[in-house]
Amino acid sequence: MRISKVTTKTGDQGETGLGDGSRISKDHPNIVFLGDLDELNSHLGLAITACKSDGVRKQIQDIQQDLFNIGGEASMPGSDILLINDDRVIDLEKIINKMNETLPPLEEFILPGGDEFCARIHVSRAVCRRAERSCISLVKAGDNKKNWLPYLNRLSDFLFVLVRYTNQIQGGNETLWVR
Repeated sequence: MRISKVTTKTGDQGETGLGDGSRISKDHPNIVFLGDLDELNSHLGLAITACKSDGVRKQIQDIQQDLFNIGGEASMPGSDILLINDDRVIDLEKIINKMNETLPPLEEFILPGGDEFCARIHVSRAVCRRAERSCISLVKAGDNKKNWLPYLNRLSDFLFVLVRYTNQIQGGNETLWVR
């Protein structure tokens, strides 16, 4: 899909177009989900600017591509297009497990923070959880691609473990919640 004109004025009455040509309200669960994906992707892009690891930067850019693919699927309700498959969920699980092997057991909740990169990843994780909740609303409204929820759930886990892993390799400390 190529966008040749950004200002179309077709959304001035509170509706927007989907990839299949249909028009829906801008507060429809589909558009809320797409907006949450966009916000998550933007936060990840911001986090990349503070990332010191080429490998992690590449992982996050791959995730950004995945989020665009999920958005592509969501913009075509009723379509059989499948851009996110089980392999991407499995890939995230493998990365999580590899990082987690080096981490000490977690005995308390961690307060969001750390260096700039970690703080940005914490924000991304929170936005990912919101995207997951809006995905559930969309699924309840009738649009369900089987890999969206597992992918977003693994992604929030990945982001959490990434912060812990990054803090450990940089010699930083996790700030634990004190009851």
